[in-house]
Amino acid sequence: MEKVIGLITCNYSAKSPSPLVENRPVASLPYLGRYRLVDFALSNMVNAGIRTVGMVMPYNYRSLIDHVGSGKDWDLDRKNGGLFILPGSAFGTSRTGARFLLRDLVHNKAYFTRSTANYVVFSTANFVYNIDLNALINAHVASGADITVLTKQASDNDEDVSCFELDNGRVTGMHHGASFGDTMFLDCFVISRQLLLDMFDWYAATDYLDIFEAMGADFGRVNVQSYNFNGYAMPIFNKKSYYRSNMDLLDPRINDELFPEGRFIKTKAHDTSPAKYESGSRVTNSLVSAGCRIYGSVADSVLGRNVIVESGATIRGSIIMQDCVIKSGARVENAIVDRNNTVSAGTELRGTPEDVLIKGKGE
Repeated sequence: MEKVIGLITCNYSAKSPSPLVENRPVASLPYLGRYRLVDFALSNMVNAGIRTVGMVMPYNYRSLIDHVGSGKDWDLDRKNGGLFILPGSAFGTSRTGARFLLRDLVHNKAYFTRSTANYVVFSTANFVYNIDLNALINAHVASGADITVLTKQASDNDEDVSCFELDNGRVTGMHHGASFGDTMFLDCFVISRQLLLDMFDWYAATDYLDIFEAMGADFGRVNVQSYNFNGYAMPIFNKKSYYRSNMDLLDPRINDELFPEGRFIKTKAHDTSPAKYESGSRVTNSLVSAGCRIYGSVADSVLGRNVIVESGATIRGSIIMQDCVIKSGARVENAIVDRNNTVSAGTELRGTPEDVLIKGKGE
């Protein structure tokens, strides 16, 4: 993989804002109690042998920098290559949620010009999937395509997802918003480094657009091929998809599909003691992270690190993030409780699976 470098773009915001992303970028949103969303993009690249990865930062980068640090936990703290923290530009005028903003790429042109790699793998950090990127790269090289995009058939409607129109696997057009059965873009693609540099000149006048928006009229001359992914993949753009994806992983079959043996998703190391289940506690069908102390009842839920569930407290179908305390007699159902929260004794937080209740950070 000396001939391939990676770039992860994090300089974009959710089109459907929620308290979960008011003070953090989508990339650093906690997932399954122990991960951040960016872990999947980073791990996919590192597992493929890519040892030079750039990360374009948003303006609210603090939590993201705190998580990735020097890249040590992904084996990217190295003298040759490693993790490159790149500045993001101000947002352009795109109204479609640009995630590969040309202005971000052009402002970091030196990252590409100083490399001798033949290819660049791009990814965002708002999709959850675990893929062998070697297969995507090999298919790109074998096809002779200019660009190869990673796709999957949409299983639901989602206005935030981009989709491609195909003719025998070749991209002929693009639109925003997915309907069931559409060819959904998984926000990952491979391109030759030289073609990318050429595109900076081609589209210099439209650098406020996403790279695929800028080349919308050029699908006839640029050979963009699709590569279909059959594994579990979930776009995380709003509270509904975030909640649904966490709940999906309570199914052992889906969990095994996302975390196959030998292809690990790496994350920041935390030296935390194991979870402790006290006498009288009851936990069923839940993912409980290290450091938790459970005295009460937990079912069909995901608990982050160091969550305390006191005796008489009940949690059902919920996501409780790091360092929360659920006091005695409290009831939390179909809710997302952000980190550093205390749910007072006797309090009831109740949403529905279709309209999940959110308690913001430290409220």
